[in-house]
Amino acid sequence: MSFREPAFLVALALVPLAAAFYVREQRRRRRAGLAFATAATMPSVAPTRPRWRRHLPMIVYAAAVAALAVALARPEATVAVPNERATVVLALDQSGSMAATDVSPSRLQAVKSAAGKFLDGVPDQLRVGVVTFNHRVRRIAAPSRERDGAETLVRGLRPSGGTATGEALEASVRLVRREARRGGRRAAAIVLLSDGESTHGRDPIPVAREAARLRIPIYTVALGTDTGTIQVRTRSGATVQRTVPPDPATMRQISRITHARTFDAKDSDQLSSVYSQLGSKVGTRKEQRELTAGFAGAAALLMAIGGLMSLRWFGRLP
Repeated sequence: MSFREPAFLVALALVPLAAAFYVREQRRRRRAGLAFATAATMPSVAPTRPRWRRHLPMIVYAAAVAALAVALARPEATVAVPNERATVVLALDQSGSMAATDVSPSRLQAVKSAAGKFLDGVPDQLRVGVVTFNHRVRRIAAPSRERDGAETLVRGLRPSGGTATGEALEASVRLVRREARRGGRRAAAIVLLSDGESTHGRDPIPVAREAARLRIPIYTVALGTDTGTIQVRTRSGATVQRTVPPDPATMRQISRITHARTFDAKDSDQLSSVYSQLGSKVGTRKEQRELTAGFAGAAALLMAIGGLMSLRWFGRLP
């Protein structure tokens, strides 16, 4: 929480000062009462005393003064609100290494599940596009508020071929720029998921630098473990086992260049958690909300409650 007029917080000092004054006055009144009756005869002189109730209205009044002081300081809070003018492009790797089963039931099935939850969870007004790729860009769904095209591409993912990360990023950046030309400057982000080193096409690092120049953050997810393997058929017809570790170093470099975050996902639960975080991050924006009215209303309510307590129990206002 922050304050537009923090100087008014000095008024909070009135609360302990008033409390000290109140305690002193209570002691003075007790001493004045004992001047007319001893402690032993006090029960017969004043058989019914309010005890703790006589203090409660003043405690409520003190809380009201504190709330009013905070209201005068014009408090603000940063809240996440749906980013209705944002564009997000999911760049999803469907290379042959995505058939590895080190992420249960397989890397590709985990991606399908997490991407589906992402599409279901982000705000309806968010424009979402999808780029699928292996050793080249396979299919593209242009950013849209409708999810049918993106969901169709996610469901149709099949593992094959190599990895062209740079080509996928270039296609994703083009989609974002096209959206900007059509609808004006929009908040935009790319979410890149890949499980291996780029083996085909252009180098992804220069593409990341171009995205940074255009202020397009690229969030990266390196999927899989170093022990992931797939079965590969050689030219002679034999089948061999090949290790397919992820490439987190390159993914970290891409996200760092574009001032975004990178994630490592080693199992399906972790991948779902990552996509949930990303959905919250790219589907919302931070906004300052002033809380003055709430604190002022609380102060007024507390004052009314304190007054009602005093009238109900003592027939007067303090």
